Amino acid sequence: MAKKQSFGQEALQAKAAHRKMAKVIISTKNDKGKFAYKEVMIDQENVKEFIQQNKA
Repeated sequence: MAKKQSFGQEALQAKAAHRKMAKVIISTKNDKGKFAYKEVMIDQENVKEFIQQNKA
């Protein structure tokens, strides 16, 4: 049997509830000269802002 599809308002609400996420890895250099990495999962729309805020 086929899955019942939802249309209209129900479909829009389900789509809005599903957020697209992105994994961002920021590298920083510590005092000893080694690199440290920080991984963060954030919304896909906020990636550019997050990178700009965390630039060295």
